[in-house]
Amino acid sequence: MIGEHEAYCQPCVSPVWDTALACHAVIEASGADSAEAKQALDWLKPRQVLDVKGDWAVKRPEVRPGGWAFQYNNDYYPDLDDTAVVVMAMDRSRRQSGSHEYDTAIARGREWIEGMQSRDGGWAAFDVDNLEYYLNNIPFSDHGALLDPPTEDVTARCISMLAQLGETARTSKAVADGVAYLRRTQLAEGSWYGRWGLNYVYGTWSVLCALNVAGVDHQDPMIRKAVDWLLSIQNKEGGWGEDAVSYRLDYRGFEPAPSTSSQTAWALLGLMAAGEVGNPAVARGVGYLKATQTEKGLWDEARYTATGFPRVFYLRYHGYSKFFPLWALARYRNLSSTNSRVVGVGM
Repeated sequence: MIGEHEAYCQPCVSPVWDTALACHAVIEASGADSAEAKQALDWLKPRQVLDVKGDWAVKRPEVRPGGWAFQYNNDYYPDLDDTAVVVMAMDRSRRQSGSHEYDTAIARGREWIEGMQSRDGGWAAFDVDNLEYYLNNIPFSDHGALLDPPTEDVTARCISMLAQLGETARTSKAVADGVAYLRRTQLAEGSWYGRWGLNYVYGTWSVLCALNVAGVDHQDPMIRKAVDWLLSIQNKEGGWGEDAVSYRLDYRGFEPAPSTSSQTAWALLGLMAAGEVGNPAVARGVGYLKATQTEKGLWDEARYTATGFPRVFYLRYHGYSKFFPLWALARYRNLSSTNSRVVGVGM
């Protein structure tokens, strides 16, 4: 892509991912019965991979396919992150409408994700038990990212999906093992790594959503440490921001960066999942989003907030600065108008 002042590569398109996330934002803002959400879910439904076993089946030959890919069509490489987000959106619609039209799609997506859990309790993006970390240390090992090992953000998304469908750490070994994985991988500062979004703000948002819906007490030290970390890195104007320098191998703690709308939204959604909707920091974050909204009703975001390969190249999802702030503002409005103030869904 060549413009007047810049040139960049578009490595792929992300219609399933963008549609699923936008669907969540629309559901949060307008309700699960909105015509736009229904149209999006109906577009997603036939894109589920039900009859092709991709490379993932080498290690899980007994598992039936049931995932969604990131792109329009990529049957051999569906991914767990997309699948979990689509299933959660379909389930939110099902709750509201009482319809059973997505039941089979939800069940097959759940079955595939349950079958793709790695033996350490985590979930990866595309594969299972890719734990041969020594391969990343050989020369020419694809930017040190030769493997697709379990990560905190994808693990959180899979737990969120299972828990939104009714499982808890007490009823599901998969959820219990996943929560244990997240407990082990939390950094001393309180954050979690974000492999596919930049970076610790993204990972921490993802995990807090998962822990909340899985029934982990909001006073659990794991959650309190994460909340304290997010509060400690808020910028003075109320927003949150993080730079790709946080992916450096000798990471020693958060370094301040300019606020962005998407990272501010992630921090807000994470804090609200942890029961902090009444925290003054959340009000300041909401104020930042309201103050930076453009006349078109959207947000501008020049910085890159998503990750291709850490320390190698980063991604700008043009939708992130649109649906994530809307999602966070709608969540704040919805929680502020209820007595329970509890987030009852996985994202």
